[in-house]
Amino acid sequence: MVAGQERILNTAGMIVEEMRPDWRSRLLGIIGDPNVAYILMLVGIYGLIYEFANPGMVLPGVAGAISLMLALFAFQVMPINYAGMGLIILGIAFMIGEALVPSFGSLGVGGLIAFVIGSVILIDTNVPGYGISPALIAAVSLTSAAFFIFVVGMAIKARRRPVVSGREEMVGGKGVVLDDFDGSGRIRIHGEVWNARSKAPLRQGQQVRVIMMDGLILHVEPVAREK
Repeated sequence: MVAGQERILNTAGMIVEEMRPDWRSRLLGIIGDPNVAYILMLVGIYGLIYEFANPGMVLPGVAGAISLMLALFAFQVMPINYAGMGLIILGIAFMIGEALVPSFGSLGVGGLIAFVIGSVILIDTNVPGYGISPALIAAVSLTSAAFFIFVVGMAIKARRRPVVSGREEMVGGKGVVLDDFDGSGRIRIHGEVWNARSKAPLRQGQQVRVIMMDGLILHVEPVAREK
């Protein structure tokens, strides 16, 4: 139908010319699936979050940035509801907040609800079958909630624990002199034997405190006995 009238096309004897899609069209054909674009977007966001939380890892940041750019490239041909995308980002922020701030679950539950609603309304279309799979939304939502609330929370708690090794724990720690020495000798601290230097003569079995580190040499001072 053209302008409300039927038209008959005479195609007999016409030459069929095949036009292959270019790389851009082929790429869009792969990532143009709303489910694939949705996963790429989340991989990008999570990768960047992990990189910012652990600077210097590089790989999560690179993979996250590439995934996010591919997702945005796919979204340009989709009817995206930006309120849905905003709710997804807000939900992720709330779930991170639950791991950082004790809120008795209110931030985590609110973040999970915002994440699910945002995922459902992300693709703004009434076309049947064109949208994000509900099963995928459920799986990703539960996985994201578990990751941010439990895994990230445990990692933050581990970071807040007192340092038990390394330079930070060594300085200020107390050790025991292994042999009498005046100037340089050896001490045992944290179950390890270290070379040490002291301005004051030290006796075997005497308790000392580490005041600084110079490479693998500990500078110590005798611990005054409490009266």
